[in-house]
Amino acid sequence: MSDLPIKSIGSIGSINGVQLEEAKPGTGKGFDSVINEAMSKVTQVQNDVEKAVNELATGGDISEAVLAIEKADMSFQLMVEIRNKLLGTYEEIMRMSI
Repeated sequence: MSDLPIKSIGSIGSINGVQLEEAKPGTGKGFDSVINEAMSKVTQVQNDVEKAVNELATGGDISEAVLAIEKADMSFQLMVEIRNKLLGTYEEIMRMSI
C-alpha cells in the first residue's frame, strides 16, 4: 500500500447556511472544537424553534414557526447521522488488529 497524501476537498460544510470552519494545523482548533461548534449551532437552531413557537402561540406567523421546526429537524437529523458515522468508525478501529 502506497502512502498517498491527504488533500483538502474544500470547505467542511454548513449547517442551515452557517459555514463551519475547517480545523487547520497549528491553529489549536481540533476535532473536538469543531464538533462542539456544530453542536452549539444545533442548540441555537433549537432555541430559535422555541422562540418561533412561543411567538406563534401569541399570534405570530405560522410559516416562520413551521420553517424553524423543519430547520431544527434537519439539523438534528444531521447531527445524529454524524454521531452514527463516528461511532461506526470508532467500532471499526477497535476491531482492527495491531
